[in-house]
Amino acid sequence: MALTDSDWDLLSSELPSLDSPIISKYLTSRNALKAEELKQRSDYSFRSNLSPIARRACDIVSRIRDEEKKTIWNSDLEEKLASESEGGVAFPGMMFGLAKELMKGTKLWGIVRKMPKGSLLHAHLDAMVDLEYLIDLTLSTPGMHISSSMALSNPSALIDADLSIRFCNFTPDEPSIWSPSYQAETYVSLVAAADSFPAGGRAGFTAWLKSRCVLSPRDAVEQHHGQAAIWRKFDRCLMVLGTMIHYEPIWRGFLRRLMSLLIADGVYWVELRFAWPLNYCREGLEVPETDYNHMFQVIEEETARFRATEQGKKFWGLRMIWTSLRNLDSRSIVESMDNCIATKLAWPHLVAGYDLVGPEDAGRPLADLLPELFWFRKQCAVEGVDIPFFFHAGETLGDGDSTDDNLFDALLLGTRRIGHGFSLYKHPRLVDAVRDRRILIESCPISNEILRLTGSVMHHPLPALLARGVPCALCNDDPAVLGQDTAGMTHDFWQTLQGWDNLGLAGLGSLAENSVRWSVFEDQDSEAWLKGIRSASIGGGVKAERLQQWAVEWEQFCLWIVTEYGEECGDGAVGDAQP
Repeated sequence: MALTDSDWDLLSSELPSLDSPIISKYLTSRNALKAEELKQRSDYSFRSNLSPIARRACDIVSRIRDEEKKTIWNSDLEEKLASESEGGVAFPGMMFGLAKELMKGTKLWGIVRKMPKGSLLHAHLDAMVDLEYLIDLTLSTPGMHISSSMALSNPSALIDADLSIRFCNFTPDEPSIWSPSYQAETYVSLVAAADSFPAGGRAGFTAWLKSRCVLSPRDAVEQHHGQAAIWRKFDRCLMVLGTMIHYEPIWRGFLRRLMSLLIADGVYWVELRFAWPLNYCREGLEVPETDYNHMFQVIEEETARFRATEQGKKFWGLRMIWTSLRNLDSRSIVESMDNCIATKLAWPHLVAGYDLVGPEDAGRPLADLLPELFWFRKQCAVEGVDIPFFFHAGETLGDGDSTDDNLFDALLLGTRRIGHGFSLYKHPRLVDAVRDRRILIESCPISNEILRLTGSVMHHPLPALLARGVPCALCNDDPAVLGQDTAGMTHDFWQTLQGWDNLGLAGLGSLAENSVRWSVFEDQDSEAWLKGIRSASIGGGVKAERLQQWAVEWEQFCLWIVTEYGEECGDGAVGDAQP
């Protein structure tokens, strides 16, 4: 029954005001409960030790974020999305494929782009460099050829054919690759193929080849097709990319471009995963190398050359996490492990660890690989090398299946970090163990969204792990294939800042500091590794020095925010900062 006006006047006078003692007591208890929970967060210590300038910068970024919620993510944007048949709902943290072009016009993009992001700990080398650059580099490299598993003479073949690109010393007198009479697996001149592309010549060829190497915006949003479907497309992209970079001139250019993109994005150190097929050729040669020494020699040379430049003077360097494909048979995996050990002996400062990669649900679980892993550990001891594990685990929607169980095995096998750890939040005992053993989660929110583990960053489990005190770092996984168009991490940092109110700039800062703290700058046994993590910047050695360097960059970044945006956000002068 509806109240009359007189009844409401009488009743409303009995409602306690917000500043009444009973409400004040309730709110005090509520705030105390929230404060107690915040103490359990993994970023609590970092937040508690922010400088006055950093606190003001964090407050300014929060205000800018709130303002952009009103001015960008509004009904006007919804109408625009609806007119483009992309749906009519706009919100911060919306699907990456829909937000990608919008984010670059925001103030937050400019701020996050400038942020010192520390280290990139989870990235697959062959999917790092922007594709336009890589395709242009390949086309401009003399002697490059292309082959196809079928004639590329119809739309279906353009989508489905297996492609290979490599150096050849001669060009066979064969029909065009676009002709029905083309003989499968025959290499033809890449430049000739590009210039004769039926739909637009070289420009059309570049667009087509890029489409074969990247997941499209439509691929990214078609969640209803499921994870298996997107992984099939993803693997086919990597197969094309993997054939391009294994020729010395392209390999050198690729590495230079990678380091240039990283440092421009505030990434000072990178640990790259790469499944290493023996198909690498030196300049002018068609016969592949029989080992990995020349590839690593090039890594050494190009890294030193880049660090000697003005742009690269702040770049700390890179190391490799050797990977084997988890769907291979035992012999192939053992051969890969043996090559890993041999390369570690030859290039100890460049090989940081070992992992198994590929779709977890479709590959062999760690429990099935125990014989190979224990052999590897024993062989490392025999050869006198220490190659720690950095396992992918929990990159799955499963709960209690063999893929989800990889988390248990990764923990018991002594992994120092866990790649993705998406399903970890479902296991309270494992969460506690990962936190207590100081195992960092290499979290890749955009990758998890596009590969259909989550609908958007808003549904990602990373906030649950942060709230439970689990150390985490943001990573970009496979940015060239996933659509970020750069090797940097700004897209992932921006998406998480937009998606979660509890994160903020301070939370981003903590994630970036973690990335430096859990970096493998040098070989360490388990005891020294944990000591370095616990001691952080007050310890000794390379890690402490790098953490101190990052802290200086962080403070300068926060000062820039206050100087650049403080006045428009109603702040006073920089010198007025209070603790």
